[in-house]
Amino acid sequence: MNSIDLEQFIARPPAVVWRALTEPDLLARWWATGDVKPLVGHRFTLDMGAWGEQPCEVLEVQHERLLRYTFAEGTLDTTLTWRLEPEGEGTRLFLTHAGFDTTTPYGRAGLDGMGNGWPSVLGRLAETAAGA
Repeated sequence: MNSIDLEQFIARPPAVVWRALTEPDLLARWWATGDVKPLVGHRFTLDMGAWGEQPCEVLEVQHERLLRYTFAEGTLDTTLTWRLEPEGEGTRLFLTHAGFDTTTPYGRAGLDGMGNGWPSVLGRLAETAAGA
């Protein structure tokens, strides 16, 4: 296994969840400071505090449906994929964090650490979207 696959129901429509994923001020409230933009080829960094600034590049965008970007280029070299599906009055959010090189100690530590951390991060995303 070299990926993390999670889902979270958020009681807000996809447009609101999309904003939380793609607007820097909202992103900073639930995860990290960074100049994210839903534009293929856009390069940005996410400030991960003690883990430093992580370079990213947007790979794929489907407005209010899918956002995929590289994460931690040059160190973890992983990919984050955020997929949104309408569900009733809300959104089912699917996150795949893929590409961990589990043959290295750094890759294994990243997979383990982020596997434990992502559930609480998604909870903060849901709270931020609820207030947006």
